[in-house]
Amino acid sequence: MTVAGLVLAAGAGRRYGRPKALVYHHGSLLVERAGRTLRAGGCDPVLVVLGAAGDQVRAVADLGGVRVVDNPGWASGMGSSLRVGLTALTVTRSVAVVVLLVDMPGITAEAVRRVAAVAAPDVLAAAGYAPGRRGHPVLLGRDHWAGVLESAVGDTGAAGYLRAHRDRLRIVPCADVADDRDLDMPVDGIEDHRG
Repeated sequence: MTVAGLVLAAGAGRRYGRPKALVYHHGSLLVERAGRTLRAGGCDPVLVVLGAAGDQVRAVADLGGVRVVDNPGWASGMGSSLRVGLTALTVTRSVAVVVLLVDMPGITAEAVRRVAAVAAPDVLAAAGYAPGRRGHPVLLGRDHWAGVLESAVGDTGAAGYLRAHRDRLRIVPCADVADDRDLDMPVDGIEDHRG
């Protein structure tokens, strides 16, 4: 059984001031870090969806070991990137996909491994953090892809589908191995150059 990895990295990062795929964090681009995290967590293949500044990301990022797909409709929101990624994965034999947002550098390979360990075509899973709080990485079993493709609109991604199927959602504890905070605004520790 193979579990694919999917990095959603197409946004313009309006609040951040630039596409987050082009933000350096501890010496590497966030997009590089996300792809490596999924690969180190056992995902294969790993797809990265690009959109805003896609040519620039390709020019400066080391995306070896991942497959890049373009989302021409990236401006319509994250839902379109999820649809592009899932559609590209339909030709693989993957039983599930682990989805990771580009702006979450605190997600570790161990968190990916834990979530991927429950993979099966009929499984929905999310990492669990504080009591009652779930987040990325999220696992979508292949049986759910058609439903997610239908419901992923705007910036909601798979959230609506997961809410509608919350009785089937498995929560995988990850608070001890990952930090699920995203980088919506520039903060200390973010570099503008390779360090």
